[in-house]
Amino acid sequence: MVEVKVPDIGDFDSVEIIEVLVSVGDQIAEEDSLITVESDKASMEIPSSHAGTVKEVKVNVGDSIAEGGVVAIVEASIGAAPVEVEQQDEPIAKIEASKVEEKPKPAPAPAPAVQERPSPTANIDPVSFKNAHASPAVRKFARELGVDLSKVGGSGRNARIVKDDVQAFVKQVMSTGGGSVNSGSTLGVEPMPDIDFSQFGEIEVQALSKINKLTGKFLHRNWVSIPHVTQFDEADITSLEAFRKQSNAEYADHGVKFTMLSFIMKAVAAGLKKYPRFNSSLESSGENLILKNYFNIGVAVDTPDGLVVPVVRDVDKKSLVDISMELREISVKAREKKLKPSDMQGGSMSISSLGGIGGTKFTPIVNAPEVAILGVSKAEMKPVWNGSEFEPKLMCPLSLSYDHRVIDGADGARFITYVSHLLADARRLLL
Repeated sequence: MVEVKVPDIGDFDSVEIIEVLVSVGDQIAEEDSLITVESDKASMEIPSSHAGTVKEVKVNVGDSIAEGGVVAIVEASIGAAPVEVEQQDEPIAKIEASKVEEKPKPAPAPAPAVQERPSPTANIDPVSFKNAHASPAVRKFARELGVDLSKVGGSGRNARIVKDDVQAFVKQVMSTGGGSVNSGSTLGVEPMPDIDFSQFGEIEVQALSKINKLTGKFLHRNWVSIPHVTQFDEADITSLEAFRKQSNAEYADHGVKFTMLSFIMKAVAAGLKKYPRFNSSLESSGENLILKNYFNIGVAVDTPDGLVVPVVRDVDKKSLVDISMELREISVKAREKKLKPSDMQGGSMSISSLGGIGGTKFTPIVNAPEVAILGVSKAEMKPVWNGSEFEPKLMCPLSLSYDHRVIDGADGARFITYVSHLLADARRLLL
């Protein structure tokens, strides 16, 4: 028996365990991840120092652990090949054929030809598969189905790939006629070519941040798997902007600064109440719709490392003062890398506001498992016809993207019109 301990984890007295990745009885390979720990700066996985069978797990989620702490008791394999299937990918047909040849042949009659089947893992890239964010049990399940985990998006904590993700990937491939589950594309499109750009001139290679990589995977998954429709509108925020400036002057001594986003969040929460289908998620099976009775709004925050979407909870129950202060707090936490995974979960709908940067309109990508997202662009003064003459109005462009499997065009138009109606008069937000 071997005690697997926490190695050097840097300048931390202890870290919190946010995920236990193995169970008693699991077969693990050396360097397989056992637990995920999180500090106030980042999360990391603790690998196993030995291959073998897990006999006892010594920790639980929520525990604190330091360097040298015992994670698990492992019965180490002696002289055994690593558990990872990359070294065990001998075709099944060859194994079966060898077993047949060991048995005594009853007659000299010629044996029928055995047609070899390719291994389910034949087309899996061993390196990308090993680097995928998944537990040993999920890796084994994926190998049995021939799924290349590098093509699967993770829905678990810290974007970990879980068994449901593998099953959903297989269902998607089968339903779209994409051929092999490890073919690399379910759309029948050839992969992008690998080009040596240095042949055209001087270049510089810049590594993507972890947030960039995870965001890219999620957005790509959402874009190709969700039928998007985007509805555009403009909200007259002339009076709301005047009220916002007045409120900022009145609350200046209290350290409160109202942004237009806080008002838009209240309007979206009211829209979710009036049109509950927007406050839902579609089951991975596609058979049921889960309607939510809470109103949590995700807010896209631009950080030096990439885009993150922390969630403000119970927006319908909070005052504009509370929302404004919480927005400031989560923005600071996001930029200082202090957001926890739980801070970015449980959203009803998300808002992506680019009004402080510019642009007239854009098409935001739905933040699954949510079914809608509202994009906000820069407001500008425009002449608006009031029935007798043109008058200057401050108009705010809105872009509502939604999952067309759940929401039809008519409801999409009703929702964005209702939100625009609320923003046109701040008093309506109090009703």
